[in-house]
Amino acid sequence: MKEANGITLGITLLTITTLVHVSECSGYLGINYGRIANNLPSPTSVVTLLKSHNISRVKIYDSDTSVLTAFRNSGIKLTISLPNEHLYSTATRSHFAAIWVLKNILTYFPHTDIEAIAVGNEVLVDPHNTTNYLLPAMRNLHYALVKYKLDSYIKISSPIALSALGNSYPSSAGSFRSELLEPVFKPLLEFLKQTGSSLMVNAYPIFAYQGNSDVISLDYALFRDNPGVADAGNGLRYFSLFDAQIDAVFAAMHALNYDDIPIVVTETGWPSKGDSIELGASVANAAEYNGNLVKRILTGNGTPLRPKARLTVYLFALFNENKKTGPTSERNYGLFYPNQKKVYDIPLTMEAVKGYSDAAPPVERVASAGETWCVANAEAGEGKLQGALDYACGEGGADCGEIQPGATCYDPNTLEAHASYAFNSFYQKSKRALGSCDFEGAALLVNHPPRFGKCEFPTGY
Repeated sequence: MKEANGITLGITLLTITTLVHVSECSGYLGINYGRIANNLPSPTSVVTLLKSHNISRVKIYDSDTSVLTAFRNSGIKLTISLPNEHLYSTATRSHFAAIWVLKNILTYFPHTDIEAIAVGNEVLVDPHNTTNYLLPAMRNLHYALVKYKLDSYIKISSPIALSALGNSYPSSAGSFRSELLEPVFKPLLEFLKQTGSSLMVNAYPIFAYQGNSDVISLDYALFRDNPGVADAGNGLRYFSLFDAQIDAVFAAMHALNYDDIPIVVTETGWPSKGDSIELGASVANAAEYNGNLVKRILTGNGTPLRPKARLTVYLFALFNENKKTGPTSERNYGLFYPNQKKVYDIPLTMEAVKGYSDAAPPVERVASAGETWCVANAEAGEGKLQGALDYACGEGGADCGEIQPGATCYDPNTLEAHASYAFNSFYQKSKRALGSCDFEGAALLVNHPPRFGKCEFPTGY
């Protein structure tokens, strides 16, 4: 078997580095590397960042040359994607599928460790109505992998949204939408079974919480201690919304007699910032959801319905992406800012999990209706933040005594923390007047209490 340039593929070298399992039932952790932004570091820098945090699985949303080249010999396993706009050509022209595999896989594999292809993304809710092309596209790509003798190494699936379920509550009643059973799910699951692939699922508990906050508690959504939710259908009690959602998918597959197909959670996450109507979007909640999820996955034991299931979960996402459209949350799912600084600190390895307190990260106080705070915009840059801080504490008349050495809010001694306190002081003293939280882009409004160390941020003077 040869690449296009005639170089023999070293398949015999594909004793792909195995991951160290922390227990027999521990899961695997990955992250989504999206690039809808104009301020991200180079792919080579991204690989360095990922390796520094021992992240060994990554999913991308295309098959970009610069990315695939940067991951060469990195030891990081990649899931690449065929975008929705290519489904028609891939489904209707087997030659297109073969060329796509030749160009996007054979050119890089095995030195770039590609382990799966995500065919489309949430195709079933794609407004461009590409559902009919999904299965033919997957089959043509599989035929191409077989042709090049790669089907044992690279698997094919397609991420589905939970909206593909006709019923998801209680978990035991999980079922796929009836109109999709015959044309999509029965042939899809049969394809996955025959090819030894997993069902890819995008699961976001925050959406269910936001739509049903009157009956779903934030504790349940964030893996906090809670009394649990009993499922009379299977006799189980659920203590996290995430587990309940995944078991609803398992139940839907069971209803079609496909119990032997694993699930890969290709996306899940929680935004660190949102619009005023986006309930629960905050740094504290994002840190709590993702931190507790990582601990949950790496310490294992599957789900209540499938206790022996070894879940692979990809966090969404690596970076905040400033060119994404939609509500504010869409641009604030990242674990890192584009400057590679952490948005919040969570464990990403089993070693870090061991040091992660059994107590959840600090629980943020629930804000009263209409409460807002002014904090530093971490993406504004140090120069702009320092200038705005100097103004707020000088001409602005902010109360900056609390951020002086030895005072209550001096720690953490960071520019972002000190600027946030000063900006909020100025904003609250200004009676939250329109424009008093701007500082030429160095500040922004939030509707949750800021948390920097033990410092309390006042809401009025």
